Amino acid sequence: MKKIALLLLVFFISSNFYAQESTSPYKTDFWKDGSWIAGSTAMNVLGVITIQNKENLTDAELIELDKNDLWKINRGAAGNYSVNADELSYIPFYASFASPLLFLLNEGERKNFGQISVMFIETMATTGAFFTITAGTVQKSRPLVYNESLSNEERADSDAQRSFFAGHTAATAAATFFSAKVYQDYHPESPAVPFVWAGAVAVPAYVGYLRTKAGKHFLTDNIVGFGIGAACGILVPEIHKIGNEKLDIYPTAQTNVMGTGVDTKGIGMSYSF
Repeated sequence: MKKIALLLLVFFISSNFYAQESTSPYKTDFWKDGSWIAGSTAMNVLGVITIQNKENLTDAELIELDKNDLWKINRGAAGNYSVNADELSYIPFYASFASPLLFLLNEGERKNFGQISVMFIETMATTGAFFTITAGTVQKSRPLVYNESLSNEERADSDAQRSFFAGHTAATAAATFFSAKVYQDYHPESPAVPFVWAGAVAVPAYVGYLRTKAGKHFLTDNIVGFGIGAACGILVPEIHKIGNEKLDIYPTAQTNVMGTGVDTKGIGMSYSF
């Protein structure tokens, strides 16, 4: 609740962007963006609940695990385990969340920092919705589960059964790609743009490497996480860009689909002609 309250507080404080839109390449709307944040936050809550309800592996399922059943591209990571790599991965992970603060150094972005903050919250909330819903519904053991030197309790734990997809990599990519996209939109002619994008790629790639070394995710988990995070980081500012008002993205949820009793949750995108 504290996190949700903080997001809402940031949103309402940042509503002063209306007086500054003339100097911004973006256009935001109080009700649309408020609904986006509220909707994606609700999707995150649903996803977290789904994750919490995941079950541990049974002893029989643990015995049946065989790394030869994995895709070849993933077999090399099976059995990986490193506490140091896990702890180290949190440094660039958390640091990436602070990257939008660099916009306070430039006058144009500083004047519209409230608006940028709203888009950043939307980016991270949308990425989080993708991750929590997927991690809660897809059953895939982490690489460390294949490490027989670990206790069966640790290997069978429900937290170790959500390898797909890599949330740390996705969140880091969302933050860095968002910052690179916003920087380019404000400074399209800057010679620093290629270097900014290079950094945006390198940081989540490094996080992905560490998460694989730690035994938390396979290569394909990181590739998908990287792609989803990067897409959210680019698309959210692009959707808000002046001239792109017809493009929209939003969280969706549907209960009892076509009478099957199946619930679906996800992200929708629309374009108005």
